[in-house]
Amino acid sequence: MTRKFLFVLGSARPEGNTEILARKAAEQLPPDVEQRWLSLADHQVPDLEDLRHHPSYGRARPLPVGDNEALLLEATLDATDIVIVSPLYWYSVSASVKRYLDYWDAWLEVPELGFQDAMKSRTLWGVTALAHREQEVAEPLIGTLRYSAAYFPMRFGGVLLGNGTRPGQVLDDTEALTRAKTFFAQEAPLARYPYDDGA
Repeated sequence: MTRKFLFVLGSARPEGNTEILARKAAEQLPPDVEQRWLSLADHQVPDLEDLRHHPSYGRARPLPVGDNEALLLEATLDATDIVIVSPLYWYSVSASVKRYLDYWDAWLEVPELGFQDAMKSRTLWGVTALAHREQEVAEPLIGTLRYSAAYFPMRFGGVLLGNGTRPGQVLDDTEALTRAKTFFAQEAPLARYPYDDGA
């Protein structure tokens, strides 16, 4: 099966350090691998309104049509690999990425999608730039993505970390640039929760 990568850009700043690092990693993908880059700033969706238990609504949600939600859903289901490209904002993903992930929950409620089963065949990756040199501060972001993948479960390729604050500073992080060269070539295991022994 031909791989298709969806890069979901969640920065509040275009062409920031996280996007630069993601593009360095994407340069290493084989030429037959399709790449699609979508900026959440350019395809905004409103905060998710959770009506699952509202007495006036049924649990099922309608299939979105003709709006940014529909575009993000189509792009998500069309990809074999989904890459969350989010700077470390207050030690987790950006607000726009969190909103996008909230819609994964909404799409689980669209009966004709079979969203959970569809996502099981996909792989989730992350790329982030952070100001700290101590990479352990990114654990909340890594956990958000790992456990989101574990829910389905999807495969999880991990998070490519780089250091950078000022525009372009991540290009000085030679270790991150070295990791970027092989990041997408590594095997992505099935994501699991810490309490799951895989049985």
